[in-house]
Amino acid sequence: MPFYNLIVLLILMQHLTLYEFNPGASLDNWMVVNDGVMGGRSKGSLILNEEGHGVFAGEISLENYGGFSSIRYRTDHIVVNDFTTVELKVKGDGKRYQFRIREGQADYYSYIQYFETSGDWQTIVIPLDSFYPVFRGRRLNLPNYRGKSLEEIGFLIGNKRRETFRLEIDYIRLGSD
Repeated sequence: MPFYNLIVLLILMQHLTLYEFNPGASLDNWMVVNDGVMGGRSKGSLILNEEGHGVFAGEISLENYGGFSSIRYRTDHIVVNDFTTVELKVKGDGKRYQFRIREGQADYYSYIQYFETSGDWQTIVIPLDSFYPVFRGRRLNLPNYRGKSLEEIGFLIGNKRRETFRLEIDYIRLGSD
């Protein structure tokens, strides 16, 4: 194998793309979950813009004990043992968001980690072992994410205030140190 091909192969092995938005991307496996499931009135949506980026946008309402909007992407079972980070390429609105991981779709809790946006395109790298378990906004007394597998990823905004939001997403991938 030529040396150049070996280098390309090694680079590819250091990343696993979980989802890449582009003009031809399908949003079929993405689901919007707003606080209406609990009586709230927040409204969020996910669309593809002209550039092919995913746009998670809407308005958070605190009425009827509301206060969050989220999107979820269900995947087949993915073994993540060889990876140590999640990498997000996003353009936010200066607000704080959560990135969420579920090991199994039937799990009642998610592992989460917050990230801040700046208003510009950013590549955000989050160590997988920093994700901690949460159910309905409460931290659980369980170990942090062990990084063995995943079946669902997502984003959530819920900053305990009424606000509009907009998060553009280019890609989500796993990486290695």
